[in-house]
Amino acid sequence: MISNYISLIRVKQWTKNLIVFSGLIFSENLFHPLQLEKSIAAFILFCFLSSSVYVINDICDLENDRQHPIKKQRPLPAGLISLKSAILFALCLDIFVFVSAYYLNAVFFKICVIYFVTFVTYSLFLKNVVILDVLIISCGFVMRAIAGAVVIEVRYSPWFMVCTFLLSLFLALAKRRHEIVLLNENATAHRKILEEYSTYFLDQMISVVTPSTIIAYTIYTLSPDAISPNLEYTVPFVVYGIFRYLYLVHQKGRGGRPELILLTDIPLLFNVMIWAALCVYIIYFLD
Repeated sequence: MISNYISLIRVKQWTKNLIVFSGLIFSENLFHPLQLEKSIAAFILFCFLSSSVYVINDICDLENDRQHPIKKQRPLPAGLISLKSAILFALCLDIFVFVSAYYLNAVFFKICVIYFVTFVTYSLFLKNVVILDVLIISCGFVMRAIAGAVVIEVRYSPWFMVCTFLLSLFLALAKRRHEIVLLNENATAHRKILEEYSTYFLDQMISVVTPSTIIAYTIYTLSPDAISPNLEYTVPFVVYGIFRYLYLVHQKGRGGRPELILLTDIPLLFNVMIWAALCVYIIYFLD
């Protein structure tokens, strides 16, 4: 029973919320106990908030998920958790998140509300609007990053937010491509919006977003917003990470679950770990 609920809230996708810590790391507050506590609290709350949205999305996509070769095994479409129980569980998660967020930080609470309203609307309507569907997903990551900054009351870099938006857009487009390739003629039965996409169209958008992401990150490391001018040395790792992901998408047929790829592809995982360690070293120990 407990394992079904753990699967329902998609714990493996909580890695997406690690972007909450970006404000802490890039503001030189990583080793500040109080700021670290606030960031951990924000991370936990966003994990629960995003999980409640996942549950709501599963409720809205129940019939479509039953047609998906993988998603049909989830607790809700598989009948392991009743619809009524799922609704009640999501409600309890939301109450806990909003009450806790209100007492943690007023601005953080507002961002949580905006995130929730945006993605409930996405689940109900906006997921069926071509291009806007992937843009909203990308905005969700930007909201996470901003939330991580405001909860510890530090300024967030506009260029870093641009990088966050573009990178998440890159991942969202790659996921749409994977769904079309995987499901083939059954793609629209799983997700209606996929009838508006094609692999060619998605490849065109990916070819635009990929260099834009690299350029934006490079500009960020060279801009006054960067906490250290030496962050420019992290650019090659970003380039490799993006190219490695493109390799996995085009040559290995992966890309449907970015959070799983990050944890299971050893070269990509090591690259991210080295990038993160290098950022910490440059920000906290080099200058």
